[in-house]
Amino acid sequence: MPDSRSAPAEFVHLRVHSAYSLSEGAARVGDLVQMCRDQSMPAVAMTDTNNLFGGLEFSSACFEAGIQPIIGCQLSISRPRRGGVQPGQGSEIDLSDPMVVLVQNEAGYLNLLKLLSIAYLGHDEDEEMPLDPQVSLQDLTGHNEGLLLLTGGPNGPVGRLLGDDQDQAAEDILVDLKKAFPGRLYVEIMRHGLEREKRIEGRFIDLAYKHDLPLVATNEAFYLTADMYEAHDALICVAEGAYVSQSDRRRLTRQHYFKSADEMKMLFADLPEAIDNTLVIARRTAYKVEKIDPILPPFDCGDGIGEPDELRRQAKQGLEIRLQRQVYKEGQDEAEKTKVGKPYWERLDYELGVINEMGFPGYFLIVADFIHWTRSRGIPIGPGRGSGAGSVVAWALTITDLDPLRWGLLFERFLNPERISMPDFDIDFCQDRRDEVIHYVQQKYGRDRVAQIITFGKLQARAVLRDVGRVLEMPYGQVDRICKLVPNNPANPTTLGQAIESEPQFQAEINADEAVGKLIEVGLKLEGLYRHASTHAAGVVIGDRPLDQLIPLYRDPRSQMPVTGFNMKYVESAGLVKFDFLGLKTLTVIDKTLKLIADRGAAIDLSTLPLDDEETYSMMGRGETTGVFQLESTGMRDVLRKLKPDTFEDI
Repeated sequence: MPDSRSAPAEFVHLRVHSAYSLSEGAARVGDLVQMCRDQSMPAVAMTDTNNLFGGLEFSSACFEAGIQPIIGCQLSISRPRRGGVQPGQGSEIDLSDPMVVLVQNEAGYLNLLKLLSIAYLGHDEDEEMPLDPQVSLQDLTGHNEGLLLLTGGPNGPVGRLLGDDQDQAAEDILVDLKKAFPGRLYVEIMRHGLEREKRIEGRFIDLAYKHDLPLVATNEAFYLTADMYEAHDALICVAEGAYVSQSDRRRLTRQHYFKSADEMKMLFADLPEAIDNTLVIARRTAYKVEKIDPILPPFDCGDGIGEPDELRRQAKQGLEIRLQRQVYKEGQDEAEKTKVGKPYWERLDYELGVINEMGFPGYFLIVADFIHWTRSRGIPIGPGRGSGAGSVVAWALTITDLDPLRWGLLFERFLNPERISMPDFDIDFCQDRRDEVIHYVQQKYGRDRVAQIITFGKLQARAVLRDVGRVLEMPYGQVDRICKLVPNNPANPTTLGQAIESEPQFQAEINADEAVGKLIEVGLKLEGLYRHASTHAAGVVIGDRPLDQLIPLYRDPRSQMPVTGFNMKYVESAGLVKFDFLGLKTLTVIDKTLKLIADRGAAIDLSTLPLDDEETYSMMGRGETTGVFQLESTGMRDVLRKLKPDTFEDI
């Protein structure tokens, strides 16, 4: 918590862009919270551009540090379209102005989630998805409960119209916003030293006093300390594909950093009320995004049947089939079958007890359902891997195809009452038809309840050097040579600092060329920041309600599929359960191979292939495993040549 001997700062930042304002903000969440502690700031808002990607991480980090989180977002508000202009026509339809909303309570948080859903996915009745994330003024005013609104400074709709000398239009919008946000609208004053701020400030203040609206002072912070300006300027160029030397590009000022309370009080010494109102707003926005226990969608078992009973029924039925086909031998009498089957039935009862005790029968039923659908459509699916292969219940439900007792696999590695964690099956699908399975899940549970999971690409050592070298207009060959001094280890990436420390040639390059020194200096400051958002290769979540009632949503511009606004770690903390839909090219290759063989009049059943074929093991022992899943890397081929496997257990 802030030092108890220090009086709380008399100013709260209400407009901060974290690193989750992708390729725009450079304030890492942990560093932001630490700076608030160091400056005894009692609260801080995070208002990233059109997203809440960091909402749960920020909220949790603030709470742990004794700082009050203020959950907010800078939304792009569509400008009114001219009469007759239809979507997709004209140049004005994509223009927007930024405004900041701050969450007061649960209703406000849910409204912000809905606004973000509209921004990326549009309305249910829309024929097309939005080209750019933005909401209309009607959307904003229609989802206003529980939200405070800042007018947006000189770039907001009111400020822009004042800057265009459309004072009456500016006043009209301000009056409309006052009606929609009664007692919850603040006129935002900024002083970054920009000419357009100075030109409209007097009229802005006059409008506020005329309509009895409170003023609030903000400093739009994109980075934490003043010495970060040049590195942040390079980051903007990376995002826009521009060069630092260009004059016709986006630029911020050296004032867009996280100023101290004393700096802000001095800057607004003539408007102390605007500083005081930051504390008023902080007291009105005490809302924390809470972590939620996992919520599974209900599985339809039929009238009067509960999930535990349905799971037991399906598992017992499935195990009997497995035993008949794969365990019992021809000629065995009933007594022998009973003896052979006893360990399986005992293991089944034990596993079902654990599964039901931990509250996961629905999870198994959901997975089994889409596995059965997949098999019924002839979509190639893997036999199962990971700890889930140790479950007899999973084997009985055909989620996996490995007999856990035959191979001595432990159920406790998958589920253990003493280690509470969600079950997690790694399921491989044919790469070409994986999307069909996801589409089935969407149809069954509702398109608004299914989404893929977001991931964030970081500026790692080599990438940040290449990007910064480009915007600084350094020769490609020189940058490439420097980049290659960083060891390439995707499994455990080397940081730029580690590379500099371990490679003497780095220091030689810096000493030889001042430009290299600048490249390294900027690279070190930007390394680790988020560059872009993308979609996780496998993760899908299924909710028991529309997802925009639980988490922020996003959409990858290359896809129509909703994506969670929280990453893997935080989406599970927000109450959603992850299901893995892995697309595996090997399964696609095998499927095509079987079809080609069938075209020549032969048929192969993979489930009957022997696991003791000597020629196959000899081939592996020679390292001839190119194209064999998980055995084709150089390292694995070396291991196989040394190991000389001759049983399935060796592999």
